[in-house]
Amino acid sequence: MTDPGGLFRHAGFRRLWTADLLSQFGDRITVLALPLLAATTLGASAFEVASLRTVQTLAYLVLGLQAGAWCDRIRLRPLLIGTDLGRAIAFGSVPLAAAFGVLTLGQLFGVVAVAGVLAVFFEVGHQTYLPRLIDRGRLIEGNARLQANTSVAAVAAPSAAGFLVQYFGGPFALGLNALSFLWSAGWLGRIRQAERVPRPENQAPLLKQIREGLAFVHRHPLLRPLAETTALGSLSQSFMLAISVVFLLDEIHLTPGQIGLISSTGLLGAVTGALVGQRLAAWIGEARCLWLSGLVLAFGYVLVASTTTGAGVLCYPIGNFLAAGAITVFNILQVSFQQAVTPENLRGRVNATMRFTIFGMAPLGSLLAGIVAETAGTRASLWIAAAGLTLAGLRLLCSPMRRLRRLPDAYVAGDPGSRSA
Repeated sequence: MTDPGGLFRHAGFRRLWTADLLSQFGDRITVLALPLLAATTLGASAFEVASLRTVQTLAYLVLGLQAGAWCDRIRLRPLLIGTDLGRAIAFGSVPLAAAFGVLTLGQLFGVVAVAGVLAVFFEVGHQTYLPRLIDRGRLIEGNARLQANTSVAAVAAPSAAGFLVQYFGGPFALGLNALSFLWSAGWLGRIRQAERVPRPENQAPLLKQIREGLAFVHRHPLLRPLAETTALGSLSQSFMLAISVVFLLDEIHLTPGQIGLISSTGLLGAVTGALVGQRLAAWIGEARCLWLSGLVLAFGYVLVASTTTGAGVLCYPIGNFLAAGAITVFNILQVSFQQAVTPENLRGRVNATMRFTIFGMAPLGSLLAGIVAETAGTRASLWIAAAGLTLAGLRLLCSPMRRLRRLPDAYVAGDPGSRSA
């Protein structure tokens, strides 16, 4: 940890980090470019835009747990490369169809369905691959650097996507997304470090292996409330992700470029969270950081839901700043703790279980957001998101986490506070 270069001196991690940055940036361009393309070019309704998000995340609900069991058995670098190449082909079909004048909303649904399946394996494999690449003692540093990619992409890419859609069109933006996946695959292909694949003790049936991952999370006194918190939080966040573009277009009357700009104003919060998250955890404790970040995230969404025209539009960037910073800190600590306390032969399944709780709820949230938006308006969806995240933050506050300062290094049955000093 005294090495000023940190993990960037590790060639394998440096290439993984670069590939991840490119992949995350391309993926986040899609988050804004896709609904803008559907709403402004193809005339999709609020429900249809929300349904795109539902289809995109549905694969986590269907395949999320199986993906974890498979990832525990195989080499992951070829899997990551293959999923990047597959997504490049899927998204590359959009500008090609647009160039021939045959792009339809149906094709967009097909593209996001394929990309969603590939994203499941990339996300689960990505988290499982990191502990095979670096030492356990550097997991927090590694996750902090990777989470910085996610956070920066989440708030910087929308700005680029908004202006790309406004001045070059949605198909062009998705074409750049396809190129980012190709470039990511190239960097992953340059990793030369041998992958440490754990030898399975037995080849138990797939269903039994899935149950083992679920059981480990269910029995753990801290992973269980974390899983429940993230499930409720994901359900709530999907309301905003599914409907925020339509809200800003129809109710706040912003242009695509302005939407991109206002969506990226959380960049400072995300970068700040990535930079100070580790130090903040060392100062006040990882456990306190987790439940505090959950409450700050909820408050950020309250501000987003309060956005109005005129001066009230400032609620959106302020809320984005708070939410982006809180999500960054929360994810760094949650993922690092999860990786550290999970036995190596269970990491893929536990990663998949936790990802399942996050993304498995997303299609349900997106679908409900579309229904609420059609019947009660887009603002009602945002207020439901704020209420749900408030309940998620309170769930963690009411768990054993509240009595701890530090998170334990390992699971000790009946003693979640072994490092509660």
